[in-house]
Amino acid sequence: MQTRRSELTAPRTSAVRSVDLPEPGYGEVLLRLLVSGVCASEVAEWTAGPGDGAGVLALGHEPVGEVVATGPDVSAVRPGDVVTGRVDASFADHTIADARDLVVVPPGLEPAEALGEPLGCVVEALRRTRLDTGDRVAVVGTGFMGLVLLQLLRHAGTRQVVAIDPRPDARDQALIHGADAVVAPGEAAGPAYADAFDVVVEASGTAPGLDLATTLVRPHGVLSIMGYHQGPRTVDLKTWNFKSIDVVNAHVRDRDRLRDSVRRGLDLVAAGRINVGALITHRFALDDVDAAFTALVDKAPGFVKAAITWPEPS
Repeated sequence: MQTRRSELTAPRTSAVRSVDLPEPGYGEVLLRLLVSGVCASEVAEWTAGPGDGAGVLALGHEPVGEVVATGPDVSAVRPGDVVTGRVDASFADHTIADARDLVVVPPGLEPAEALGEPLGCVVEALRRTRLDTGDRVAVVGTGFMGLVLLQLLRHAGTRQVVAIDPRPDARDQALIHGADAVVAPGEAAGPAYADAFDVVVEASGTAPGLDLATTLVRPHGVLSIMGYHQGPRTVDLKTWNFKSIDVVNAHVRDRDRLRDSVRRGLDLVAAGRINVGALITHRFALDDVDAAFTALVDKAPGFVKAAITWPEPS
Protein backbone atom coordinates (compact mmCIF):
# COMPACT_ATOMS: atom_id res chain seq x y z
CA MET A 1 0.00 0.00 0.00
CA GLN A 2 1.01 3.64 -0.27
CA THR A 3 1.10 6.06 2.62
CA ARG A 4 2.29 9.56 3.38
CA ARG A 5 5.46 9.90 5.46
CA SER A 6 7.45 12.89 6.63
CA GLU A 7 11.11 12.61 5.62
CA LEU A 8 14.02 14.87 6.48
CA THR A 9 15.38 16.42 3.27
CA ALA A 10 17.78 19.09 4.59
CA PRO A 11 18.72 20.71 7.90
CA ARG A 12 15.49 21.66 9.69
CA THR A 13 13.52 20.81 6.56
CA SER A 14 11.06 17.96 6.10
CA ALA A 15 8.79 16.95 3.24
CA VAL A 16 5.77 14.68 3.19
CA ARG A 17 6.21 12.03 0.52
CA SER A 18 4.18 9.12 -0.75
CA VAL A 19 5.97 5.85 -0.02
CA ASP A 20 5.22 2.17 -0.54
CA LEU A 21 4.73 0.05 2.55
CA PRO A 22 5.05 -3.73 2.35
CA GLU A 23 2.51 -6.08 3.85
CA PRO A 24 3.31 -6.77 7.51
CA GLY A 25 5.72 -9.66 7.76
CA TYR A 26 6.39 -12.28 10.41
CA GLY A 27 5.68 -10.77 13.82
CA GLU A 28 4.76 -7.37 12.35
CA VAL A 29 1.66 -5.19 12.28
CA LEU A 30 0.45 -2.33 10.12
CA LEU A 31 -0.51 0.74 12.14
CA ARG A 32 -2.66 3.73 11.26
CA LEU A 33 -1.21 6.59 13.27
CA LEU A 34 -3.41 8.60 15.63
CA VAL A 35 -0.83 10.71 17.49
CA SER A 36 2.97 10.75 17.67
CA GLY A 37 5.03 12.71 20.18
CA VAL A 38 7.88 14.99 19.13
CA CYS A 39 10.96 14.06 21.16
CA ALA A 40 13.93 16.26 22.05
CA SER A 41 16.24 13.31 21.35
CA GLU A 42 15.64 13.84 17.61
CA VAL A 43 16.36 17.58 17.58
CA ALA A 44 20.02 16.98 16.71
CA GLU A 45 19.10 14.87 13.65
CA TRP A 46 16.45 17.37 12.56
CA THR A 47 18.93 20.22 12.94
CA ALA A 48 21.73 18.47 11.04
CA GLY A 49 19.65 17.05 8.21
CA PRO A 50 20.07 13.65 6.53
CA GLY A 51 23.69 14.12 5.43
CA ASP A 52 25.26 13.10 2.15
CA GLY A 53 24.58 9.49 1.27
CA ALA A 54 22.69 8.91 4.49
CA GLY A 55 19.57 7.67 2.73
CA VAL A 56 16.04 8.32 3.94
CA LEU A 57 15.74 9.75 7.43
CA ALA A 58 12.20 9.45 8.77
CA LEU A 59 11.76 10.71 12.32
CA GLY A 60 9.24 10.03 15.06
CA HIS A 61 9.23 7.17 17.59
CA GLU A 62 6.48 7.95 20.13
CA PRO A 63 3.30 6.77 18.38
CA VAL A 64 -0.17 5.72 19.34
CA GLY A 65 -1.92 3.95 16.50
CA GLU A 66 -4.68 1.58 15.49
CA VAL A 67 -3.78 -1.89 14.26
CA VAL A 68 -4.98 -2.23 10.65
CA ALA A 69 -3.51 -5.62 9.77
CA THR A 70 -1.23 -8.24 11.29
CA GLY A 71 1.39 -10.50 9.79
CA PRO A 72 1.98 -14.18 10.54
CA ASP A 73 2.51 -15.28 14.16
CA VAL A 74 0.96 -12.18 15.76
CA SER A 75 -1.48 -12.98 18.55
CA ALA A 76 -0.94 -10.33 21.23
CA VAL A 77 -2.68 -7.62 19.18
CA ARG A 78 -5.40 -7.74 16.56
CA PRO A 79 -6.96 -5.36 14.03
CA GLY A 80 -8.88 -2.58 15.73
CA ASP A 81 -6.66 -2.49 18.82
CA VAL A 82 -5.21 0.88 19.78
CA VAL A 83 -1.56 0.33 20.69
CA THR A 84 1.54 2.24 21.67
CA GLY A 85 5.26 1.67 22.17
CA ARG A 86 8.52 2.58 20.51
CA VAL A 87 8.09 2.51 16.73
CA ASP A 88 10.48 4.36 14.42
CA ALA A 89 9.41 6.40 11.38
CA SER A 90 6.12 7.22 13.08
CA PHE A 91 5.63 10.65 11.48
CA ALA A 92 3.51 8.96 8.83
CA ASP A 93 -0.10 8.09 8.13
CA HIS A 94 0.80 4.38 8.39
CA THR A 95 3.88 2.47 9.46
CA ILE A 96 5.05 -1.08 10.08
CA ALA A 97 5.77 -2.04 13.70
CA ASP A 98 7.23 -5.06 15.44
CA ALA A 99 4.49 -6.55 17.62
CA ARG A 100 7.05 -7.15 20.38
CA ASP A 101 7.28 -3.39 20.93
CA LEU A 102 3.56 -2.77 21.31
CA VAL A 103 1.22 -2.51 24.28
CA VAL A 104 -2.57 -2.35 23.94
CA VAL A 105 -3.94 0.94 25.29
CA PRO A 106 -6.47 0.37 28.10
CA PRO A 107 -10.10 1.07 27.19
CA GLY A 108 -11.31 4.60 27.83
CA LEU A 109 -8.00 6.37 27.22
CA GLU A 110 -7.75 8.92 24.44
CA PRO A 111 -4.72 8.51 22.13
CA ALA A 112 -3.09 11.69 23.46
CA GLU A 113 -3.25 10.24 26.98
CA ALA A 114 -1.30 7.16 25.96
CA LEU A 115 2.10 8.25 24.61
CA GLY A 116 3.69 5.00 25.69
CA GLU A 117 7.37 5.32 24.76
CA PRO A 118 8.26 8.43 26.80
CA LEU A 119 5.97 7.29 29.60
CA GLY A 120 7.71 3.92 29.70
CA CYS A 121 11.14 5.59 29.78
CA VAL A 122 10.18 7.62 32.86
CA VAL A 123 8.55 4.65 34.59
CA GLU A 124 11.63 2.52 33.93
CA ALA A 125 13.90 5.29 35.26
CA LEU A 126 11.95 5.44 38.51
CA ARG A 127 11.89 1.65 38.82
CA ARG A 128 15.68 1.61 38.58
CA THR A 129 16.18 4.45 41.06
CA ARG A 130 16.45 3.36 44.70
CA LEU A 131 13.83 5.35 46.57
CA ASP A 132 12.91 4.86 50.22
CA THR A 133 9.82 5.97 52.10
CA GLY A 134 10.35 9.47 53.48
CA ASP A 135 13.17 10.40 51.11
CA ARG A 136 13.74 14.01 50.13
CA VAL A 137 13.99 14.16 46.31
CA ALA A 138 15.15 16.79 43.83
CA VAL A 139 14.31 16.76 40.12
CA VAL A 140 16.66 18.84 37.96
CA GLY A 141 14.83 19.77 34.76
CA THR A 142 11.06 19.95 34.43
CA GLY A 143 10.38 19.47 30.76
CA PHE A 144 7.92 16.80 29.67
CA MET A 145 9.88 13.88 31.14
CA GLY A 146 10.56 15.71 34.40
CA LEU A 147 6.88 16.57 34.79
CA VAL A 148 5.81 12.96 34.21
CA LEU A 149 8.34 11.95 36.86
CA LEU A 150 6.90 14.50 39.30
CA GLN A 151 3.46 12.98 38.80
CA LEU A 152 4.88 9.55 39.63
CA LEU A 153 6.79 10.81 42.66
CA ARG A 154 3.60 12.30 44.07
CA HIS A 155 2.49 8.72 44.81
CA ALA A 156 5.88 7.33 45.87
CA GLY A 157 5.92 8.07 49.62
CA THR A 158 8.44 10.89 49.40
CA ARG A 159 8.84 13.43 52.22
CA GLN A 160 9.49 16.35 49.89
CA VAL A 161 10.02 16.84 46.16
CA VAL A 162 11.83 19.97 44.97
CA ALA A 163 11.91 20.81 41.26
CA ILE A 164 14.66 22.92 39.67
CA ASP A 165 14.43 24.59 36.27
CA PRO A 166 15.67 27.90 34.78
CA ARG A 167 12.30 28.68 33.13
CA PRO A 168 9.65 30.31 35.34
CA ASP A 169 6.79 28.71 33.41
CA ALA A 170 8.40 25.28 33.78
CA ARG A 171 8.62 25.83 37.52
CA ASP A 172 4.94 26.79 37.55
CA GLN A 173 4.11 23.56 35.73
CA ALA A 174 6.17 21.62 38.27
CA LEU A 175 4.01 22.91 41.12
CA ILE A 176 0.89 21.85 39.22
CA HIS A 177 2.18 18.36 38.57
CA GLY A 178 3.53 17.32 41.94
CA ALA A 179 6.46 19.37 43.21
CA ASP A 180 6.25 20.63 46.80
CA ALA A 181 8.63 23.48 46.05
CA VAL A 182 10.46 24.93 43.04
CA VAL A 183 13.69 26.89 42.74
CA ALA A 184 15.84 28.31 39.96
CA PRO A 185 19.26 26.70 39.37
CA GLY A 186 21.13 29.69 40.80
CA GLU A 187 19.30 29.45 44.09
CA ALA A 188 19.58 25.65 44.18
CA ALA A 189 23.36 25.94 43.80
CA GLY A 190 23.57 27.81 47.10
CA PRO A 191 24.51 26.34 50.47
CA ALA A 192 20.90 25.81 51.55
CA TYR A 193 20.49 22.94 49.06
CA ALA A 194 23.98 21.43 48.94
CA ASP A 195 24.03 17.79 50.08
CA ALA A 196 20.34 18.14 51.00
CA PHE A 197 18.66 15.36 49.03
CA ASP A 198 18.54 11.60 49.44
CA VAL A 199 17.78 11.16 45.75
CA VAL A 200 18.43 13.54 42.86
CA VAL A 201 17.08 12.79 39.39
CA GLU A 202 18.82 14.72 36.61
CA ALA A 203 16.25 15.22 33.85
CA SER A 204 17.75 18.17 32.00
CA GLY A 205 20.16 16.41 29.65
CA THR A 206 22.64 19.26 30.15
CA ALA A 207 26.13 19.50 31.63
CA PRO A 208 25.11 22.27 34.11
CA GLY A 209 22.15 20.15 35.19
CA LEU A 210 24.40 17.18 35.86
CA ASP A 211 26.84 19.36 37.82
CA LEU A 212 24.00 20.78 39.90
CA ALA A 213 22.65 17.31 40.62
CA THR A 214 26.10 16.34 41.92
CA THR A 215 26.00 19.28 44.32
CA LEU A 216 22.51 18.51 45.58
CA VAL A 217 22.81 14.81 46.41
CA ARG A 218 23.83 13.94 49.96
CA PRO A 219 26.71 11.60 50.84
CA HIS A 220 25.66 7.98 50.23
CA GLY A 221 22.64 9.25 48.32
CA VAL A 222 21.45 8.36 44.82
CA LEU A 223 22.11 10.34 41.65
CA SER A 224 19.86 9.06 38.85
CA ILE A 225 20.63 10.28 35.33
CA MET A 226 17.39 10.29 33.35
CA GLY A 227 18.34 13.20 31.07
CA TYR A 228 19.37 12.26 27.53
CA HIS A 229 22.96 13.47 27.05
CA GLN A 230 23.88 13.60 23.38
CA GLY A 231 27.51 14.64 23.70
CA PRO A 232 30.58 14.09 25.88
CA ARG A 233 30.32 15.16 29.51
CA THR A 234 32.97 15.88 32.10
CA VAL A 235 31.75 14.78 35.52
CA ASP A 236 33.09 15.62 38.97
CA LEU A 237 34.21 12.10 39.77
CA LYS A 238 36.18 13.33 42.79
CA THR A 239 32.95 14.52 44.39
CA TRP A 240 31.13 11.36 43.33
CA ASN A 241 33.87 9.34 45.04
CA PHE A 242 34.05 11.55 48.11
CA LYS A 243 30.28 11.44 48.63
CA SER A 244 30.14 7.66 47.98
CA ILE A 245 26.97 8.15 45.95
CA ASP A 246 25.22 5.56 43.84
CA VAL A 247 25.02 6.76 40.23
CA VAL A 248 22.25 5.23 38.13
CA ASN A 249 22.15 5.32 34.34
CA ALA A 250 18.35 5.42 34.22
CA HIS A 251 17.96 4.82 30.49
CA VAL A 252 16.46 1.70 28.96
CA ARG A 253 17.46 -0.01 25.73
CA ASP A 254 16.04 -3.49 26.36
CA ARG A 255 12.76 -3.77 24.44
CA ASP A 256 11.18 -6.18 26.95
CA ARG A 257 11.91 -3.91 29.91
CA LEU A 258 10.60 -0.89 28.02
CA ARG A 259 7.42 -2.70 27.00
CA ASP A 260 6.78 -3.75 30.60
CA SER A 261 7.29 -0.20 31.85
CA VAL A 262 4.99 1.15 29.12
CA ARG A 263 2.30 -1.26 30.30
CA ARG A 264 2.78 -0.22 33.93
CA GLY A 265 2.64 3.45 32.99
CA LEU A 266 -0.55 3.04 30.98
CA ASP A 267 -2.14 1.25 33.93
CA LEU A 268 -1.31 4.27 36.09
CA VAL A 269 -2.87 6.60 33.53
CA ALA A 270 -6.00 4.42 33.37
CA ALA A 271 -6.20 4.45 37.17
CA GLY A 272 -6.11 8.25 37.20
CA ARG A 273 -2.76 8.41 39.01
CA ILE A 274 -1.00 10.41 36.29
CA ASN A 275 -2.12 12.55 33.35
CA VAL A 276 0.13 12.50 30.31
CA GLY A 277 -2.40 14.08 27.97
CA ALA A 278 -2.44 17.31 29.97
CA LEU A 279 1.23 17.82 29.10
CA ILE A 280 0.66 17.94 25.32
CA THR A 281 0.43 21.69 24.82
CA HIS A 282 1.09 22.01 21.07
CA ARG A 283 -0.45 19.92 18.26
CA PHE A 284 0.56 19.89 14.61
CA ALA A 285 -0.46 18.13 11.40
CA LEU A 286 1.85 15.79 9.51
CA ASP A 287 2.68 18.58 7.05
CA ASP A 288 3.94 20.73 9.95
CA VAL A 289 6.65 18.53 11.49
CA ASP A 290 9.21 21.34 11.14
CA ALA A 291 6.92 23.75 12.98
CA ALA A 292 6.59 21.18 15.75
CA PHE A 293 10.37 20.85 16.13
CA THR A 294 10.72 24.64 16.03
CA ALA A 295 8.22 24.93 18.89
CA LEU A 296 10.21 22.35 20.83
CA VAL A 297 13.49 24.21 20.30
CA ASP A 298 12.07 27.67 21.02
CA LYS A 299 10.09 26.62 24.11
CA ALA A 300 7.83 29.65 24.26
CA PRO A 301 6.20 30.23 27.65
CA GLY A 302 3.66 27.49 28.27
CA PHE A 303 5.31 24.92 26.00
CA VAL A 304 5.66 21.42 27.42
CA LYS A 305 5.20 18.84 24.64
CA ALA A 306 4.43 18.90 20.93
CA ALA A 307 2.69 16.09 19.09
CA ILE A 308 1.72 15.27 15.53
CA THR A 309 -1.95 14.38 15.35
CA TRP A 310 -4.24 12.94 12.68
CA PRO A 311 -7.95 13.69 12.19
CA GLU A 312 -10.47 10.94 12.72
CA PRO A 313 -11.27 9.23 9.40
CA SER A 314 -14.48 10.43 7.80
